[in-house]
Amino acid sequence: MILFALSIAPGIAISVFFFFKDEYNREPRRHILFSFFLGILAAIPAAGFQMLAFPLFDRYVPNGIASIAIKAFILVALSEEWCKYIMVRYYAFRQPEFDEPFDGIVYAVMVGMGFATIENVGYVMQHGLATAFVRMFLSVPAHASFAILMGYYVGKAKFHPGGRFSNLLKGLLLAVFFHGLFDFFLFLRDHEMIQQHVSDIFLFLGALITFAIALVLSRNAIREHVDCGS
Repeated sequence: MILFALSIAPGIAISVFFFFKDEYNREPRRHILFSFFLGILAAIPAAGFQMLAFPLFDRYVPNGIASIAIKAFILVALSEEWCKYIMVRYYAFRQPEFDEPFDGIVYAVMVGMGFATIENVGYVMQHGLATAFVRMFLSVPAHASFAILMGYYVGKAKFHPGGRFSNLLKGLLLAVFFHGLFDFFLFLRDHEMIQQHVSDIFLFLGALITFAIALVLSRNAIREHVDCGS
């Protein structure tokens, strides 16, 4: 029970924070809750794709740095961020209550936290307490930062119709880039040749720096959209 509580706590806490952060024209609770639920649903096709793709990929593609990059950026980051993007684009984006740029961040975070929460439950229940604390302060907030970057451009797309496609594409690709780079450093730790030459600490540091950069960009994105709504 404690592990389950720890696994859902960070995603819910971040969702609550962003719900109250939207203080000028707060989104209806039904949209917030449904977006969180859509994030949970988004994990199903992403996980299904990965379950099919990973064994085939490992069977036919030699294990190397290039293959690890493909796994991180395409098989994981693109599949997961695309599934989240679909939920934001075809549910939240169409709501009449989506009436200011910051709403793009709010809805993207809700979807992202739904996804991260169900993913976190699986990892924590399988690997235990240490994983719960590491993911509480790293992986789940990292998912939030990817969602903020996507949501920033979703908000711009909503209120700049002339640049709608380019902004939506930027949001998706930026989330994929930082998600992929974050996972790339973590995946490298499983490569035997890399282990012989690079310490786990440096690889973890690479993931941490990636998260830190995404966090700074996310903070700037939040400030800009909050200022636009104030």
